Amino acid sequence: MATRVSNPSLSPYVDKETPASQQFAPSTGFDLFLYPVKNGIPQIPLKPPLVLMAIGIVLLGGYRWYMTSFALIYGLDAFEPEFQTYFMNLLWIQLPLIILFGLISIPTLWFTRPKNILTMTPLQELSRYYLVFSIMMVASVFVVMILALYAESDAAWHQITIRDTDFTPTHISLFYYAIPIGVVSLALAFVWLHTRLPDYYQRVSIPLLIVLSGPILIMPNVGFNEWGHTFFYAEELFAAPIHYGFVTLGWALFGLGGFIIQALSRVRTLTAITKAEQEENLKAA
Repeated sequence: MATRVSNPSLSPYVDKETPASQQFAPSTGFDLFLYPVKNGIPQIPLKPPLVLMAIGIVLLGGYRWYMTSFALIYGLDAFEPEFQTYFMNLLWIQLPLIILFGLISIPTLWFTRPKNILTMTPLQELSRYYLVFSIMMVASVFVVMILALYAESDAAWHQITIRDTDFTPTHISLFYYAIPIGVVSLALAFVWLHTRLPDYYQRVSIPLLIVLSGPILIMPNVGFNEWGHTFFYAEELFAAPIHYGFVTLGWALFGLGGFIIQALSRVRTLTAITKAEQEENLKAA
């Protein structure tokens, strides 16, 4: 049987007694797109992060252009029919689509998980960590985009306009678009990592769980924030007590540091295993 990888000193390569039918599936064209290989050595993937970056620019940048073009024209009065046309209709379309995408993609990712993940070779596992690091690099750009183009604009909006409804243009773009997309993306990443990496077989990464819980934990504070602004606190100060709960999201992101340590620790082990195997092959040759 293939060895368990809960002990990081063990290699997840296939034991000689493992039947061929149970070995990890060979690379397909899509696998090579995600995990490029050159001369048998995994390479840092460039195409997946570039594709993801292009999608993010369209989804986040295009939405921001829409807000810049129409928010100050049709978004100042929630009781105008144009507001319903340009923003409320947008809300009723985007939120169900995001929820539907999550309800379909997350179970699909789970039910299509490989059943023989422990038969993955060290080089195959290492290539998956290369993909993880490249996606994290792109995700860091998206976080800055959301903070700069959405969160900051929401604060500026409420400093200069009247909060006549909870569904302001900046709320529709931040609380009902950017953050839900982030939650679904984090959930997808959480499921993928725990079903595609042997190191997380039958166990949970606590740092990643903390990161995933951050956006979920601030949801009650969103309601408290809107209730406070509506009834007794009109000023949009960052240090306002009704904003204290949002700090939870920032603290949760610190969990990424713990995950990076976990990943680098495993990469170090895989590198040592691969080096030892190559030296043995050279001696045998």
